[in-house]
Amino acid sequence: MILSSRERIADYTARGWWGTRRIQDWLADAVRDRPDADALVDAPNRAEFFSGSPRRLTWHQLDEEVLRYAGLLLDLGLAKGDIVCTQLPNCVELPALYLACLRLGLIVTPVPVQYREHELDHILELTQPKVIFTAGRILKHRHADMMRELARRHASVKAVHAIDEDIGGALDAERIAVHEREHPVDANEIFTICWTSGTEGIPKGVPRSHNEWLAIPENIILSGGLVPGCHLLNAFPLVNMAGIAGQFLPWLQTGAKLVMHHPFSLPVFLQQVKDEAIDYTVAAPAILATLAKNPDLMEGIKGSRLRAIGSGGGPLAEWTVKIFTEQYGIDVINYFGTNEGASLTASALDLPDPALRASYFPRFGVEGYDWKLPVAKRVFTRLVDPETGEDIEVPGRPGELRVKGPALFSGYYRSPEMTRAAFDEHGYYRTGDLFELAGERNHLYRFVGRLKDIIVRGGFNISSEELEALLLGHPAVREAAIVGYPDDTLGERVCAVVVLKEKGSLDLAGLVTYLRMEKKVASFKMPEKLLILDALPRNPVGKVLKRELRRRVTQDGTTLCESNSKEAT
Repeated sequence: MILSSRERIADYTARGWWGTRRIQDWLADAVRDRPDADALVDAPNRAEFFSGSPRRLTWHQLDEEVLRYAGLLLDLGLAKGDIVCTQLPNCVELPALYLACLRLGLIVTPVPVQYREHELDHILELTQPKVIFTAGRILKHRHADMMRELARRHASVKAVHAIDEDIGGALDAERIAVHEREHPVDANEIFTICWTSGTEGIPKGVPRSHNEWLAIPENIILSGGLVPGCHLLNAFPLVNMAGIAGQFLPWLQTGAKLVMHHPFSLPVFLQQVKDEAIDYTVAAPAILATLAKNPDLMEGIKGSRLRAIGSGGGPLAEWTVKIFTEQYGIDVINYFGTNEGASLTASALDLPDPALRASYFPRFGVEGYDWKLPVAKRVFTRLVDPETGEDIEVPGRPGELRVKGPALFSGYYRSPEMTRAAFDEHGYYRTGDLFELAGERNHLYRFVGRLKDIIVRGGFNISSEELEALLLGHPAVREAAIVGYPDDTLGERVCAVVVLKEKGSLDLAGLVTYLRMEKKVASFKMPEKLLILDALPRNPVGKVLKRELRRRVTQDGTTLCESNSKEAT
């Protein structure tokens, strides 16, 4: 499946930005050059969230596991171009399964382990996968049972395979080699359909080709100082941009050791940094702030191999970046990115001053500015007034960041209307994120907010519109609004604001039960605060004043109740 236009392929190939190498080609390099080196390592607490004891695979052992999965996929009757759905935690089996699909020319649609029937029904209907790979158990939830029940409603699904129950196929290298020769894979073919949410509410499929993916990892490799054989610790789910572009691809291209982590546990995370001699990892801003405030937690890490940490998904504090740089010799890299492929990077290469790196990004892709990261020459950016459509060239005036380049996707899967709305008349992707120009030469971007009505909780986008529509289906609710409120750990959490029908009653526990049990909504979307009002504040034309609601939620203390859900994280 090739979705990029011939013109786009010809343009980026002529510029040298796209090539003929496929993602799986780096596996062959590593197996040849580093067969006995560690390739994949499970989290030591694997048994707490998944089946089996922690595993450790060399590159040679990984190659054999990939062949077994490839054999299983062929045994299941899959052919090049078929879609495979995966819902798995971070475990050594997941990269092996991805690589097996890559070798056979299959398309992977990975979904977060938090997704439930509400989200999955839409995804399965849109993509029509032939096979679903999941687990008998992830934490306390029986994912295989859920998927098998869903499969009864989707005729395309021929099998639901729980990888913790059976690894499957025989190790037959010649069989796979014959298939590869007879069904060659082009670097412009789609490898993944990942999922993102915006104001529309329903998950949107983001298809990405090998070349679109491969336009990104050099940025991480250079920013993080990654070298062949380095050690990476991955704490982000391998289901979207952060995990795949930020860890999976750099791991392959450097022949590194990839250490898995799931679900996030700070004590386990820190122990892995020490035990596995980690060179590079990623962590949310709140985690970095916790470590910076508590030097005892960094015991054994100062002076270790850890030299860089990537972060994103929320604002970084200047003092946090300075403490890591000055006291521990660790560079914090500030990333901004979307699953569609828009990205900015503030690394020590281009912004050596920690104070700048915490709050600003280089103004990539604009003539007149030179940056050390090569990606700056392969991306084009604009700052546009969302009301007038005018390009902004003066500081202090917020505008929507729009991006074009070889890392950008070609459009949402089987969603032409959403695709048309996502790009402007010049072919730039509308990120929905507001920035302003900064710096004495207007050479920097500073994030100032979001144009889209979404809440970002622990790296997951939550559509306010989607939850509001679901809440209006509750028999006690007359009006509903969803707003986010700040949280030191997850960035934002969800608050439901409702107006009840006459004689209606509702508490937070009842609301969560309704969403979870009746609507089968993913746990990470669950409201954790409930505010009941006599009326929603509105402007003269009837638009709900969410700024006023956020003020009341965060300042007035009028929230009725809160919930704590480990599953939601």
